[in-house]
Amino acid sequence: MQVRAILTSIVLMAGLGAALPSTAQTSADQLILDMQQAARRGDKARLAGLLPQVRGHVLEPWAAYWEARSRLEDFTSADMQAFSARYAGSYQEDRLRNDWLLLLGQRRDWGTFAAEHPQFRMGDDRQVRCYALLVDQLRSNQPASQVVAEDVRRLWLAQRDADDGCTQAAERLYATRRLPAEDVWRKARLSAEAGRGRATRDAVQIVAPEVLDQVGQLLDSPVRYLAGRSLAASKLRRELITLALVKLAASDPEQAAAALDSKWSVQLTAEERNWIWGTIGKQAAIRRSPSTWEYFSKVQRDTDLHDEMLAWKARTALREGQWKALTTTIQAMGDESRLDPTWIYWRARALQKIGSEADRAEALQLYESIASVRGFYEQLALEELGRKIEVPPPPPPLTPDEKALARSNPSLQRALYAIGMGLRSEGVREWNYATNLHSPGGMAERDLLAAAELACEREVWDRCINTSERTRQSIDFAQRFPMPLQDSVVPRSRAINLDPAFVYGLIRQESRFIMDARSHVGASGLMQVMPATARWTARKIGLADFTPGQINERETNIAIGTGYLKLVLDDFAGSLPLAAAAYNAGPGRPRVWRGQAGSPTLEAAIWAENIPFTETRDYVKKVVSNATNYAAILTGQPQSLKARMGSVGPLAAGAPDPSRELP
Repeated sequence: MQVRAILTSIVLMAGLGAALPSTAQTSADQLILDMQQAARRGDKARLAGLLPQVRGHVLEPWAAYWEARSRLEDFTSADMQAFSARYAGSYQEDRLRNDWLLLLGQRRDWGTFAAEHPQFRMGDDRQVRCYALLVDQLRSNQPASQVVAEDVRRLWLAQRDADDGCTQAAERLYATRRLPAEDVWRKARLSAEAGRGRATRDAVQIVAPEVLDQVGQLLDSPVRYLAGRSLAASKLRRELITLALVKLAASDPEQAAAALDSKWSVQLTAEERNWIWGTIGKQAAIRRSPSTWEYFSKVQRDTDLHDEMLAWKARTALREGQWKALTTTIQAMGDESRLDPTWIYWRARALQKIGSEADRAEALQLYESIASVRGFYEQLALEELGRKIEVPPPPPPLTPDEKALARSNPSLQRALYAIGMGLRSEGVREWNYATNLHSPGGMAERDLLAAAELACEREVWDRCINTSERTRQSIDFAQRFPMPLQDSVVPRSRAINLDPAFVYGLIRQESRFIMDARSHVGASGLMQVMPATARWTARKIGLADFTPGQINERETNIAIGTGYLKLVLDDFAGSLPLAAAAYNAGPGRPRVWRGQAGSPTLEAAIWAENIPFTETRDYVKKVVSNATNYAAILTGQPQSLKARMGSVGPLAAGAPDPSRELP
């Protein structure tokens, strides 16, 4: 990889008329790596000293960005203009302007912000967008239009953590009566539910600063706060009681339900009660409480709930077989959620179950609207229409001009070079900028296919896959579902009676075929194996003399990863969804999620949709969907996702417990 990076740099530098001998290039590459480390340490002097030595290097824009970012506090408009002139049109120019705009907003330097913001191309920073909307309000000295007010409201409610820009914009809207108090309290409730105390306080500061001390008390101990109150006679007191019950529900939904039923329900409005029951139901669903549907049934109007509550109510309705309630719950969702393939599919299923002939006709139309090979529910919709999953015909071949355009794109080239040097984070960010953000709407479909092919040729598989997946009309399975290392993966899988398609589906989701991938929890390599799991599996499969340092070696990682996957699959009697969940979340959790004796056996798609961890829920669906597409490629035959999913239920009565030895 390092050799390829050096050669790539020489070619690129030659194109600029500044090729260097390989030894000099290696030295220059090391200087770039040194600068990255200096940037992480905040070593301004080191960055300033090294920058002149990397002039002309293909990654000079990154070096210049790190150096400029280190002294941003002392930046002037002239500094920004000078950087823009030298690195015009680059990701680094726009990234630095993003940082600069955030600082200008924090300093309330609205004049400079207004001058700089029109040149900001990416436009993907919510806080910068909020600052821009605020500046427009301040400069116009007129009340915000309905469109602007709705934009601020949407951005502010979507921000998970507290931030200055959207909070300031919301405060301005509230002060000018363009943001109702109900929306400010909604933000406080959402933040309290998510355990984000600062964001909760920031919202209350806008609407009722005089009760901030009480907000601190109820966030610290909602039980103590509620015990010290007996009445909720005013609107303000009801909102505080609601916040306290929401905070309590996040940690103990049963206790919150008891408090609401026994004391507070009669004192609150229907909307407040519905929100609290929605919070209680959501938290109970995540904990798989048997009382979940009872809690959700106390909600009198679904439109009082936010979309995450509604999603958990819909999942619970699936588990309980409440098909009519499922349709009304989905209908109450906002447009973005309701039009997600997940809920389009389940609404269609519900209409088929309980609807009239007209409803069943609508269900077929809903299936047709999403049916394709591109995802889990899209594939299930295909099967509901009586079709199987097959490899789609490839798009027309790329022309030489289309390929040349991708190869000449400086951001794509910098990204590949950075990744080749080991600067994966920087390379991925620049690649995503080039494909998604440099131009409004991102690259056109043929340009995306050309960029994906360039990444495939360089064996940068994650960029190949992710870029190709962005096309809507043209689906190139060779790009979306590559199969590197076939000489290792296929024979090893078949030798232990493991479906290679399942292995490829898992690797694609785990690492995107990045050999040196490392997760935030310490999993390593192609198949993302944890160190303790690797040691245990090596002993089980007879891999002698294994050492942890071998986990990133290709053959060792595949041997251990497939060996462990086979043990997990056997442990769960061949169930792909359970095995995938175990691989991601550990085998203990899916043992609990499958239910105890007496629990119903569920269609596996319903079971998977009710997995309480968002990451694992998404993982299971994607791995089995991937495996279905890989099977179509490997066999050349139509495939069934439903057959791979099967059903999930508790162990049969009297059956021995599965092995507890698996880590």
